[in-house]
Amino acid sequence: MAKKRIYEVAKEYKISSTALLKILVELKFAPKSHMSVATDEMLQAIGKKFEAEKEAVKKDITQKKKKAVTPPSSQPKGTAEADKAGDKTKLKDRMQKLSGALKRSEKKKKRQERRRKSKEARQVDHKAVVKSFKATMATLGGGKKGRKYKKRRPGEEIVAVEEGVIEVNEFMTVAELARVMDMKPAELIATCFKLGMMASINQRLDMDTIETLSLECGFTTRIKEEIGEEALQTEEETRMIKRAPVVTVMGHVDHGKTSLLDYIRKTNVVDEEAGAITQHIGAYEVWTPNSSITFIDTPGHEAFTAMRARGAQVTDLVVLVVAADDGVMPQTVEAIDHARAAGVPIVVAINKVDKPTANPDQIKQQLTKYNLVSEEWGGKTVMVEVSAKTGQGIDTLLEMIALQSELLDLKADPDIRGQGIVIEARLEKGRGPVSTVIIQRGSVAVGDPIVAGSYFGHVRLMWSDREYELATAGPAMPVRITGLNGVPQAGDTFMVMRDDQEAREISIKRTQIKREQEIRRGFGRATLEKIYEQIKDGQVKELRLVIKADVDGSAEVLSETLGKIATEEVRTLVIHKGVGGISESDVLLAAASDAIIIGFNVRPDGRARELAARETVDIRLYNVIYEVESDVRKALEGMLSPEVKEEYAGVAEVRQVFRVPKIGTIAGCFVKEGAIHRSDKVHVVRDGRIVYTGNLHSLKRFKDDAREVASGYECGIGIEDFQDIKVGDTIEVFKLVETARKLE
Repeated sequence: MAKKRIYEVAKEYKISSTALLKILVELKFAPKSHMSVATDEMLQAIGKKFEAEKEAVKKDITQKKKKAVTPPSSQPKGTAEADKAGDKTKLKDRMQKLSGALKRSEKKKKRQERRRKSKEARQVDHKAVVKSFKATMATLGGGKKGRKYKKRRPGEEIVAVEEGVIEVNEFMTVAELARVMDMKPAELIATCFKLGMMASINQRLDMDTIETLSLECGFTTRIKEEIGEEALQTEEETRMIKRAPVVTVMGHVDHGKTSLLDYIRKTNVVDEEAGAITQHIGAYEVWTPNSSITFIDTPGHEAFTAMRARGAQVTDLVVLVVAADDGVMPQTVEAIDHARAAGVPIVVAINKVDKPTANPDQIKQQLTKYNLVSEEWGGKTVMVEVSAKTGQGIDTLLEMIALQSELLDLKADPDIRGQGIVIEARLEKGRGPVSTVIIQRGSVAVGDPIVAGSYFGHVRLMWSDREYELATAGPAMPVRITGLNGVPQAGDTFMVMRDDQEAREISIKRTQIKREQEIRRGFGRATLEKIYEQIKDGQVKELRLVIKADVDGSAEVLSETLGKIATEEVRTLVIHKGVGGISESDVLLAAASDAIIIGFNVRPDGRARELAARETVDIRLYNVIYEVESDVRKALEGMLSPEVKEEYAGVAEVRQVFRVPKIGTIAGCFVKEGAIHRSDKVHVVRDGRIVYTGNLHSLKRFKDDAREVASGYECGIGIEDFQDIKVGDTIEVFKLVETARKLE
């Protein structure tokens, strides 16, 4: 006989499993759960328990019946009164219990009713809001709009975005774009078909296609700065504390940038550099009596330009170093331009004032030409006279930097996950990829999963600028780290992720997009050969130029001459002009601005030529000004769409029509004027009106193909995609002649 389980026994007795388990416990049994097997002893005990209950119930019913039929007079007086008193007490108790139960039930019903009404009210309010929003947008003429909230990764909070605006990045797949717009991929693919585009769910889309599809679906787009940044934007900054300023030291070569920083740091970096010129980027933390300052020392302003070329912004303040015995030089002007383009304040350090030939007032006068007016002269620019050799004015310079930092009110939260910018990265023997990073917000610890550019890994080791090993680093600190699986570029963002999987996913996605960009763009920047195609596609409206010449006069003449060449469709724009050889900074500026470099009597150095090849920046070298003007004028003329005219070639009369199987309609013609060529275009004229314009499909003389049929001869003519040829039609033959337009 099969053993029964407790829940099956409970079903037989028509009670719950829980109740039966309680009865078994009362009977001194210890079952584990309702799935436990009911033993014979349990079954016997349960049977006896229920039999006893039945007997007790039967006995109670019998006694009540006897009381009901027994006359009151037959009972003893005392006993009857006692029974009545007992009955009243029992009835009172029962009524009290019943009343309490009813009250509890009523309270429970009221609570449920309140919850139900509250829920319904919330639902009604939500529906009313949605309905009101749709009605309002309809009156404004708007289409379908996006939701107010955008979902992030699982476990993240929902982040508010603008209504009807979606964040996109170039080369998103159809599935990714559909997810952002809260649509099914099939619906978006149907929209593609509607617009005449064939697309699959994993197909990557360029930005023009993304914008077209978004508008069709009722959304406007906002380009996401970088893949993965949204993972950090969800973290709320609650404990904002003061952080150190990040200061970039810029200026002309040999004006004492690194020497000035050496005195502040009490080091001697210059002696370690080849030729006493800074060859690499350094990031240093300097402690002052009041606070700390993070300095970035660059070779010229190349790294600053490189970071701006990649959309990075790390600098809070720029210290422009100008030699008091030399004056404002080309790289000084370039540094001013780049600092202003980045929108950061400038503090001028007039260096080498200890020299006998120093003339600080002349420097201040020269800087006024670039809208940098000293506070002493009624302007707003802080200018400090310093000497990197004697230390004169250094303390004042640090005080001015601290004062400017106070005005900027720089703060960051050290408790969130770290984020920063890669300043420099290279391969080191025995260490692998080593990246110099400035942390902008949050903190970084050894062991954290990280992403920098398109590479990922863990923070294996971390050092300060003085080679001290660190366990953690906070905002505005410059550190060197190892652990990435590749070498990122200067300007790449550096982020601490939640886990390895998230870091790997972002790295893979960035790599895919980078590969897609390389395939579609061919690593290409602007070249004179590509400009015309870009103009046709509506991508470029101006030809941007970076001009470098051997002397300032030539640079000025070239700038004025080339700047005047323009039409209604396109124009030239000189974004920078300077004196001296073509350097890496010029190439980086051209790469960032999608410009062409014009070199007049100057050459690019080896590093600039190598960088130009890597970034595919077009460098044109000249030694005659008229050749420069001629080439740029030709380039602009090449951008102009040519004038197209029809040139009459001949005419033929249709005298007979033949239907050829598998080929179509052939017109038997007689050439009345001119000549018919196989490559010509045709007008089919009927009753004085053109009924069709197209290309010749075939031209035959008897059964042989012919390239040309002259006047006075018969021929067979087939017209591409046109079969409705009739006897008496006239076939006019013409050529399309393109005439290049000239600049006025």
